[in-house]
Amino acid sequence: MGQSTQLLQLLFMQYLVIAVTANNAMDDNLGLLSLKHELQNTPTSWVGADPCDGSWELINCINSRVTSIKLLSMRLSGKLTSDIFLLSELQYLDLSYNIGITGQLPSSIGSLTKLENLNLIGCSFSGLIPDTIGNLKLLRILSLNNNSFNGPIPASIGSLSQLFWLDLANNQLEGHLPVSNATAPGLDLLLHARHFHLENNKLSGNIPPKLFNSSMSLIHLILRSNKLTGRIPRTLGLVQTLEVIRVDGNSIIGPVPSNLRNLVNVEGLYLSNNNLSGPIPNLTGMNSLNYLEMENTQLQGQVPVSLFSLPNLQSVLLKNNQLNGLLDIGTTYSAQLQLIDLQNNLISGYTIAGGYNKELILVDNPICEKLSSYCTVSQPNNGPSYSTPPNKCQPISCSSGQVSSPNCLCAYPYSGPLVFRATSISDLGHSDYYTDLEAYLMRSFQSQKLPVNSVSLSNPIKDFSEDFIIRLQIFPSGQGCFNRTEVSQVGFVFSNQSFKPPQGFGPYYFIPDHVPYDCYAETKKSLSIGVIIGAAVGGTVLLLLLLLAGVYAFRQKRRAERASEQLNPFSQWDPNGGSGGIPQLKGARCFSFEELKKYTNKFSEENSIGSGGYGKVYRGTLPTGQPIAIKRAQTESLQGGHEFKTEIELLSRVHHKNLVSLVGFCFDQGEQMLVYEYVPNGTLKDSLSGKSGIKLDWMRRLKVALGAARGLAYLHELANPPIIHRDIKSTNILLDERINAKVADFGLSIPMGDDEKDHITTQVKGTMGYLDPEYYMTQQLTEKSDVYSYGVVMLELVTARMPIERGKYIVRVVQMAMDKTKVSYNLHEILDPAIGLQTSLKGLEKFVDLAMRCVEESGANRPAMGDVVKEIENIMQIAGLNPNVESTSTSDSYEVSKGNSGHPYCNETFEFEYSVAFPTSKIEPH
Repeated sequence: MGQSTQLLQLLFMQYLVIAVTANNAMDDNLGLLSLKHELQNTPTSWVGADPCDGSWELINCINSRVTSIKLLSMRLSGKLTSDIFLLSELQYLDLSYNIGITGQLPSSIGSLTKLENLNLIGCSFSGLIPDTIGNLKLLRILSLNNNSFNGPIPASIGSLSQLFWLDLANNQLEGHLPVSNATAPGLDLLLHARHFHLENNKLSGNIPPKLFNSSMSLIHLILRSNKLTGRIPRTLGLVQTLEVIRVDGNSIIGPVPSNLRNLVNVEGLYLSNNNLSGPIPNLTGMNSLNYLEMENTQLQGQVPVSLFSLPNLQSVLLKNNQLNGLLDIGTTYSAQLQLIDLQNNLISGYTIAGGYNKELILVDNPICEKLSSYCTVSQPNNGPSYSTPPNKCQPISCSSGQVSSPNCLCAYPYSGPLVFRATSISDLGHSDYYTDLEAYLMRSFQSQKLPVNSVSLSNPIKDFSEDFIIRLQIFPSGQGCFNRTEVSQVGFVFSNQSFKPPQGFGPYYFIPDHVPYDCYAETKKSLSIGVIIGAAVGGTVLLLLLLLAGVYAFRQKRRAERASEQLNPFSQWDPNGGSGGIPQLKGARCFSFEELKKYTNKFSEENSIGSGGYGKVYRGTLPTGQPIAIKRAQTESLQGGHEFKTEIELLSRVHHKNLVSLVGFCFDQGEQMLVYEYVPNGTLKDSLSGKSGIKLDWMRRLKVALGAARGLAYLHELANPPIIHRDIKSTNILLDERINAKVADFGLSIPMGDDEKDHITTQVKGTMGYLDPEYYMTQQLTEKSDVYSYGVVMLELVTARMPIERGKYIVRVVQMAMDKTKVSYNLHEILDPAIGLQTSLKGLEKFVDLAMRCVEESGANRPAMGDVVKEIENIMQIAGLNPNVESTSTSDSYEVSKGNSGHPYCNETFEFEYSVAFPTSKIEPH
């Protein structure tokens, strides 16, 4: 009887196990079905009752339970289901790089107690990070960066005792840095964490001294670009493992703690853009330090000679402080030392007994009143230049969308910006760094047996926040593109931090572009591949035999046509269908080289009025006496005939009072010239700098802002097709004799078709300081990129500062100075005195508010140009101006407002007026 009872008990237990297992598997299935229901564009292979039967793409299972979901770069959209808690054995959840995923992170995420990796990078999550995140006791990687989370950092994160990587950067998080107390945990309890990446949020309050202790394992502390105040706590010097410290871009006060010298492993120390005071401390002992940045603070006293003796020091950036006295570099300075930048301090003398011969910059110091050595600085450029060269092969021409790889194979690469958050390399112009980075990337892919043929790097740049960004293209091997699974696997290398960059590059993140091509073919199984191949080959051979003769004849005919067209790209414009026709565009004339040579006195230097990357600009005079401006391309700027023709077509479409009009062009004797109306009062930049002699008071600046906005709004909303300018800046806004603004230089402009209204994927072009950071990061161009650049111009109008001046970025300067509780937002110290500070600047606060909305990091949060026009018109009325009345001359006053405006930028008052000696019939965009 006893044996029978034991047998029954055993059978019952087995039944329970089977029943529980079946129920758990059912939960997994329900959880995935709910996920599939809430998200669009999930894999089509997600069918059937058992997600663990091997057919469900990107799902991994152990013992018939779902343990991993990796759906990176899948173009998913929708929300994360609250039923995610049903996947109770889940260890890896990675939905990174799906910008279409929105909504809140459900609190039920806290039920996934087996979760080790939670990666939601580069999505569009918003709302609060749920407190239940603290229930994930096994979590090692928490990456929620590049979303729109707001509210406080949950104190419960301090309960994640196994956490290795904490990345909450690039969100809208607010409040204090949480530390533990008697009733709640805090970040100070994360003793095993190696990374605190909390930059670019809205965190405020002091950095708590309790946040740091000697038991911590931190190597990267990145708190830059927040609203932190108070002092740098001395407890920071207790964390011996630290390698990178970034607290720049806050409002931190007080001295730099002297005990930072104990941090012997720190390679990069960034303290710039704060309100620090006191002297530079003795940092002897920081023998790993190679990058020191303490710019734009209030540091005082002499620079200690011991600083330059740190053995690995490469760059010392100390400009815009109050450092004084004698600069002594000493005789034992580091052999690695490449740059010492002390611009705009109070240095009165220097001694270089040891023969230091690398870069030293002392511009804007008292010593430069007596000496010229080290008192000049090279012209700023757009940063280092590098592009991966081809590997001993000739690059080939690829079909639309495809790119030639370094191995000269056409493919659709997996691309995006690779962002390094704390690069300690001083000479980023050296190609060896990039070839090392390429080799490390390839080794990482090969070690995981991923189908990567090659990688390509291009467009390296250091942005205003000192992040180092480089475009990365990853090419598939043996095929034209990666499939879904391969894309997810390659993306996971970055989201999971499996890739380890070379020494000096520092921590990173990757935000791949939206994949514009349908390259995610599902794998299909076939019963008889041989039969299909045989039928396909047979049919193809028959078809080829029938078509060969016709194709050959057609190609011979087209070859002759193309040869003729290449000799004269304007032949297709000939209304009579001849081969030699030159276009006579409506409103634009074709000039011969000899004509323009005559009008400019043989292109004499006396007639030269400017120059740029395109070439020189000359003033000329038509026989009628009408002045013109001729833009003559230099040899290296010459376009192909078709590209030049396309630009002329574009310019001939845009006709508006606030756009510089095209008079004509020249395509003759190997020359390419564009002939514009002459705008006599030069560029807005010249007026703001005082170079032109024109005084711009507040009223005139409002008129200039309105005119430029109207011109841009016309391009975006009324031109057909709409046009994105791509290079709005103060040098591309000209002022006529009545101080009316005219937007100029459409050399980088791009027309938008109806199917491109959301974005255009394009190589990044533009001018540093004005360049939309979202456009640079994603290569997705929209009209909101022009809005960003225009917002920078608005800030120039009120400050007369360059976008990047003395190492300070104008957007950041205004953000830091603004106090909306005070008169004129407390901006008096940075306003241009010529604006008329002694008078009431009516509407200034609304103008600055509008400018700051235009320079929002997310294009979705920026206004459209049509709305900008309306708001500036309202501001002008507040200031007592009529936005639809213009002054009659440079010296005239503005009329007082008499009525409401009509259409914001295209009414009868502002119809396009010709100022050239050609027919003046109305020309519409076509």
